[in-house]
Amino acid sequence: MKILLLCLNAFETMEFSPFVDVFGWAHDDFDCDIKIDICGFSRTIISTFGVSITSDILIDDVDAGQYAALAIPGGFEEYGFYKEAYHEKTLNLIRSFHSLHKPIASVCVAAFPLAKSGILKNRKATTYHLRGGYKREELKDFGVILGDEWIVIDDTIITSSCPKTAPDVAFQLLKMLTSQEKAIEVKKAMGY
Repeated sequence: MKILLLCLNAFETMEFSPFVDVFGWAHDDFDCDIKIDICGFSRTIISTFGVSITSDILIDDVDAGQYAALAIPGGFEEYGFYKEAYHEKTLNLIRSFHSLHKPIASVCVAAFPLAKSGILKNRKATTYHLRGGYKREELKDFGVILGDEWIVIDDTIITSSCPKTAPDVAFQLLKMLTSQEKAIEVKKAMGY
């Protein structure tokens, strides 16, 4: 099975790398048949702090039916994250995964494209919580029911509150795709 890791312009590397590592460990050391495809609007994707990565697949070429789940790291508004996060291609991709009832994992402000796509309306979710919680208030404007937990899971949708949560979001996604036992096994091996 494959996970689509959607990296939008100005994604945060700390929110991206745990997916690669957790599923890499699960695949290589624990016989989980899970691989990651990095997806972007272009072949080269630039992170918030200028780190470049190469996409495996372009967003225009994605068939949601070929993937088991979607994962999206957040990013910084001042570096242009929302330009691609709110693009209709992103919103339609999210809707496609949701319509197929496939898990969608987001970290921090990546909850916003989920909310803008409409899939979080009247659902419990969370997002970046610091600086007076202003991002949480913005999320509420999309009709989201705010959760106070670091990570909020509503059916197959995972949202989280800050970069610190990225490894735990990846482990939650691993649990959804395999089992609680397998997720605990990989987590323990990685020192968590």
